[in-house]
Amino acid sequence: MAAAGRDSRASLPASRDRSELLRLATAGSVDDGKSTLIGRLLFDSKSIFTDQLEAIERTSAQRGTEFTDLALLTDGLRAEREQGITIDVAYRYFASPNRNFILADCPGHVQYTRNTVTGASTADAMVLLVDARKGVLEQTRRHLAVAALLRVPHVIVAVNKMDLVDYDQATYEAVSASVTALADELGIEHAVVIPVSALEGDGVVTRTVHAPWYDGPSLLELLEELPVADETTGERFRFPVQLAIRPQDAARDPQHREYRGYAGQVASGIVRVGDPVVVLPQGRHTTIAGIDTADGELDSAFASQSVTLRLADEIDITRGDLIAAAEGSPEPTQSLDGMVAWLHERPLRVGQRVLVKHTTRTVPAIVSDISGRLDLDNLAPEAADTLQLNDIGRVVLRLASPIMPDEYLVSRRTGSFLLIDPQSQNTLAAGMIRGDKAFSAQATIGLGQFWAWEI
Repeated sequence: MAAAGRDSRASLPASRDRSELLRLATAGSVDDGKSTLIGRLLFDSKSIFTDQLEAIERTSAQRGTEFTDLALLTDGLRAEREQGITIDVAYRYFASPNRNFILADCPGHVQYTRNTVTGASTADAMVLLVDARKGVLEQTRRHLAVAALLRVPHVIVAVNKMDLVDYDQATYEAVSASVTALADELGIEHAVVIPVSALEGDGVVTRTVHAPWYDGPSLLELLEELPVADETTGERFRFPVQLAIRPQDAARDPQHREYRGYAGQVASGIVRVGDPVVVLPQGRHTTIAGIDTADGELDSAFASQSVTLRLADEIDITRGDLIAAAEGSPEPTQSLDGMVAWLHERPLRVGQRVLVKHTTRTVPAIVSDISGRLDLDNLAPEAADTLQLNDIGRVVLRLASPIMPDEYLVSRRTGSFLLIDPQSQNTLAAGMIRGDKAFSAQATIGLGQFWAWEI
């Protein structure tokens, strides 16, 4: 954790490429000022159009406010959510002179915590707002738990509304100490606490002028310096197959009559022509004969690239199969032990039938055990035989056919899954796969009981 008043950038590794896109999620309790903070980032980074600014100026004047209410830039989307329109997470794009951003605006109401899970699941960083007057609330604890569970690489806690406490240093340090202790207990490796006033714009884009006791960077300065995780290093090659490709006009085009390729997106690692791979769950070994794209052939492909792979041998492969590095490939399994964030109003019970969606593979399953849930008050596991809306718990699933998972502590992409209702097709839960490495990893990752989960 970055100490109060210390230049937090000293603890940040330099970003590999300042032009890299940073995926950012925002979270906070109701009325913590998140809408105003997002509006301030968009306004001060000149990422809103003139007509948008004129519209919110008119609305602010009609409401009798003496200032331009920047919260109106996002409140329209929030109002639509409250009217029942399906907008799970509102995404906004903006840029500073040094970096491009995708911002996932997650609502603060408790019943929308599932949307925070959605926004944070692919985020490189989370900005969590805390009202300086209220300090750490239950929703703050829940959002930090979600960040820890989803392994969000960077967490920035913005202590907002400092103007309402006269930029009092003791108030900020008390909140910072509470957040620091909570983040350390959850095992969040990189968390920074900064003071801001979204309403006045103090400490958001430019450094604070009203809190001389704080000499650290502004929020935007921090966001510009954060390194983006490199999914091409440290993780083995994984390629979930989306589609088997055979040319439709083979009879008219003898040159491509024998073409057989497998399309998808590289989930992790790097693959090169000639690399040995294994096709799962069949367990057939072969090598990469070619890598094709719409723009021509490639010698190699890396994480997030969508390509078509050709193999040296003819193997019966279909959607949901996995092409993986021959060394260190995952073991197919029909038993799944995972941590889940329950996202549905109807409770989860033992014996319930669900669908498990893992990468491109969807299989029927039965909930065979609910080991417990996380008590947000003391951050320890407690016994439970059901999971209610927004609960975080541990479940064991029995699958009708095998999947090929990695542990979530090893790979966020291939270590995650969804639970889906077989009848309505609604998403029920977001899950993270546990395994033997969860216990050995706790010593270095610091997640303690959170992943070891011993009741």
